[in-house]
Amino acid sequence: MRASCLTFVLAAALAGPLLHGCSSTTSAGAVGADRSQLLLVSSQQLNQTAARQYSQLTAKAAQQGALDQDPAQTARVKRIAARLIPQTTVFRPDARNWNWEVHTLSSKEVNAWCMPGGKIAVYTGLIQKIDPTDDELAAVMGHEIAHALREHSRERVSQQLATSAVVGIGAAALGLGRVGADLGSALATVTYGLPNSREHEREADRIGVELAARAGYDPRAAITLWQKMAAAGGSGTPELLSTHPAPASRIEDLKVYSAKVMPLYEQAKKGAAPGS
Repeated sequence: MRASCLTFVLAAALAGPLLHGCSSTTSAGAVGADRSQLLLVSSQQLNQTAARQYSQLTAKAAQQGALDQDPAQTARVKRIAARLIPQTTVFRPDARNWNWEVHTLSSKEVNAWCMPGGKIAVYTGLIQKIDPTDDELAAVMGHEIAHALREHSRERVSQQLATSAVVGIGAAALGLGRVGADLGSALATVTYGLPNSREHEREADRIGVELAARAGYDPRAAITLWQKMAAAGGSGTPELLSTHPAPASRIEDLKVYSAKVMPLYEQAKKGAAPGS
């Protein structure tokens, strides 16, 4: 279900100090990403939880020999991230203060994600199976960064907490201690488990093409990327594709919004250093 501001009012009695309400977390940018969101959990609290989970995940990957194992792949991913991240301030000036981290994880999965607060992971399966150009890889990473900028995880966790609060509105047992204890589990669920809504995916696509364009990557590469993703499905759908809208509707939307940000791309290319 999609939680509304009415649900927010109903949940207020149980959310207590965690309550933040309905607001938009980003500036609209050229693509017009501006929508009221239900946000019950503080951004700081969720970012701290994400940082702990990311640290645990990367430490485990390092122990298993699965962290940044290919220096060339890792350097490539970090180079692209270094061009995308400065563009995030167009949507969120505070993103410049995030403790950004970027790693590659050895896995056959065709996947990538960005946790709250700028914790990025790109799976080697995506690079090996999709064989993306730099522009296409920037499209993937821009899309995932957009989820973090727009705080989709925070919104989805808030929706889960609001639903729980409404269901148990008369139960005093569902207090702040329970909410706090469940936050880490809820974040893990929305990051690795539940698919994003079409609305979240559409926003991430649109913000992602603008980030890529501003960084000097061809935004039209998002179109060829998702065509490759669909073709790579075969008998096993790529993890990224399994949680996203139908390829045809996504590609039509990307055509519209990549064209919209082409002037930003052209402007960025004019100012780019030779060979960049």
